[in-house]
Amino acid sequence: MALNEFIGRSVKLTVERQAEFGHFLSDGNEDVLLHKNDTDLELEEGQEIEAFLYIDSRGRIAATTTIPEVTTETYGWAQVCDVKPGIGVFMYIGINKDMLLGEEDLPVHQSVWPKKGDMLYITLRVNRNDRIYVKVATDPIIEEISVKATREDFNKNIHGHIYRTAKVGSWIYTAEGYKGFIHESQRKTEPRIGEKVEGRIIDVKEDGTINVSLTPRKQEALDEDSEIILTYLASRNGAMPYGDKSAPEDIQERFKLSKASFKRALGRLMKDGKVYQEEGWTYIKQEK
Repeated sequence: MALNEFIGRSVKLTVERQAEFGHFLSDGNEDVLLHKNDTDLELEEGQEIEAFLYIDSRGRIAATTTIPEVTTETYGWAQVCDVKPGIGVFMYIGINKDMLLGEEDLPVHQSVWPKKGDMLYITLRVNRNDRIYVKVATDPIIEEISVKATREDFNKNIHGHIYRTAKVGSWIYTAEGYKGFIHESQRKTEPRIGEKVEGRIIDVKEDGTINVSLTPRKQEALDEDSEIILTYLASRNGAMPYGDKSAPEDIQERFKLSKASFKRALGRLMKDGKVYQEEGWTYIKQEK
């Protein structure tokens, strides 16, 4: 087999000779450069080693003795190291050359492209011009590595990475290995692919997959909404022209809350003796 057929994976090669920039490796027919920056091994001529073949910045086949987890034959987790609008995102797989996930393989909307630091479960593919590209794991691949949740996992907090997203919802692979779905109604904003999110299990399906919600539990939401109201009141010296009779659209515009959520939070603050209402206004209750 020609060396270009091993691009994106590892192969056994023999150290042919030393060069100024490193060593030349051979399969008996072709040579490939192992740059000194691509190995920390002490090598001798005639020694057989395992090397990973990739395409360097000049478009030539190059070798490294660092064997990445991600190859054309294997999947693994990799981190986004750079984002280039119009090109795609670059991913670090453990070698000196970052791998490209092209924009044609990314969502149409850049708002859900992964950002630097996000994690994706990927493999590599080589096109007919011997260029290496990243390929993101599909549902069947995630299914292969996932474990089944049980009814005992219901309502547990989880965290994981988004591996696919769409208008109807997002798909997540959790730290426990569960494959889950987040319906659009269970997320405030559409998360990015590769983004780490935290949520809770709201249903365990018969097949062991889970439904997840990224919205806070009622008590947590109540605390958060109450804090939004108190913060706004504090910014206005303890008085605001909003109360439980205010128009829903005014509440939405000012607090980004529904009228029902606003009333619940306001009622909680009044019950706790933190605020009071008077003639359509709300005031922070001063401690005596």
